[in-house]
Amino acid sequence: MYTFTQRLKIITYVLMGLGLIGLTIGFLSAPSTVAEAQAMVADAHGGHGGGHGDEHATDHSDAEAHAAMIHSTYDDDHGHADDHAGDHAKDSTHADDHGDAHGEHLLHQLQNKPWAALYVAAFFFFMIALGTLAFYAIQRAAQAGWPILLYRVMEGITAYLVPGSIIIYVFLVLTGLHANHLFVWMDAETVAHDEIIQGKVGYLNVPFFLLRAAIYLIGWNLYRYLSRRFSLAQDNALVGDIRNHKLNFRISAGFLVFFFVTESMMSWDWIMSLDPHWFSTLFGWYVLASMLVTAVTVIALITIYLKSKGYLPKVNHSHLHDLAKFMFGFSVFWTYLWFSQFMLIWYSNIPEEVTYFLTRIDDYNLPFFGMIAMNFLFPLLILMSSDYKRSNWIIVMAGIVIVLGHYIDIYNMIMPATVGDQWFIGWAEIGGFLFFAGLFMFVVFRAISKAPLEAGGDPYVGESERFVY
Repeated sequence: MYTFTQRLKIITYVLMGLGLIGLTIGFLSAPSTVAEAQAMVADAHGGHGGGHGDEHATDHSDAEAHAAMIHSTYDDDHGHADDHAGDHAKDSTHADDHGDAHGEHLLHQLQNKPWAALYVAAFFFFMIALGTLAFYAIQRAAQAGWPILLYRVMEGITAYLVPGSIIIYVFLVLTGLHANHLFVWMDAETVAHDEIIQGKVGYLNVPFFLLRAAIYLIGWNLYRYLSRRFSLAQDNALVGDIRNHKLNFRISAGFLVFFFVTESMMSWDWIMSLDPHWFSTLFGWYVLASMLVTAVTVIALITIYLKSKGYLPKVNHSHLHDLAKFMFGFSVFWTYLWFSQFMLIWYSNIPEEVTYFLTRIDDYNLPFFGMIAMNFLFPLLILMSSDYKRSNWIIVMAGIVIVLGHYIDIYNMIMPATVGDQWFIGWAEIGGFLFFAGLFMFVVFRAISKAPLEAGGDPYVGESERFVY
């Protein structure tokens, strides 16, 4: 049995505490008025090049100067002013209205920033647990022998699915109640002036959105509960009694059908609908690839940690080598999907589609291309070698880069649609990552300590123990 040490508990408490402080500062720092938002942008850019805020200020100043010119002309020539005063007044009013709309948009972007940072972190760590659940179900349905000794690690990681689901659902409910402006299709005024979103109202509406989310979460958690229950029951079964093993096989096969459908729908709902004018038929697979590679990486990191503490003595280099092969394989799969999605959209150059990538290349240049290097080039160069895949410290090094790279991937999916070009790594981003990292570690290691680390009752455990090549 693994013992969740007091030292590790303290580390998780510290991470959660620091994370809460960062998130609190992030939310308190958000502007509450248009003037505060414009001042914040001006300060961030040192009084120069303040992006949209400065453009608005320039437009507004031009409108005021234009109005002053009208009055001057009126004083010099009353007749001429009478002919054109109406047109100039309309131009000035239009400029003021445009400036007000621009200021309101900027305010919403900066108010969204802590919410979006919270959402990125919450979804990322939830994604690790969900990806692990899918990987676990695949091994169960395939009746694979090699990963039996790793099942308790996987089951421990999937324990985060419960608190993660609650946090995600509460967040979505608050969003539906207009606590933030992350999903523009939830704003009635925006929908009233947008024909594209109006055509999707049958699917993109708050009640149906929350109902679908509840179905996804309940289904995923139900499978996790039943599979864990059957797994532990098999350990205590009589010799030769493999009924629980067979039940696990059957529900795993059925769950995978449910999962692959709901995972794609979840990707459309929770991420792709942040950009309601844009869509990609590959997006669900793309998110799945990111989910799987991050999950397998975390399984490998936790397994190596447990072995370093003297646990999992029967897990050998062949098990870790296979995990590293999955890390490499899923990284290449992710790259294939990323390039397929990018190449087809970029080549076709359809405005409502290519805007998605133009926004990220122009405004998120460093995280966009940095994410590609971290998620493709680094794993390709490091994990291609079979010898490197048998080295624990290389797996750990590559794993840390992959985890951070896919966090940036989720960041690139969510931030451009919610905060536009008003992004930077601040208190909320750091705080969100630390808080959910601490919560994830606490839940996972606590769950691992609740059951024997070896699934001894599984009929294929002997195959896993002898797994050497």
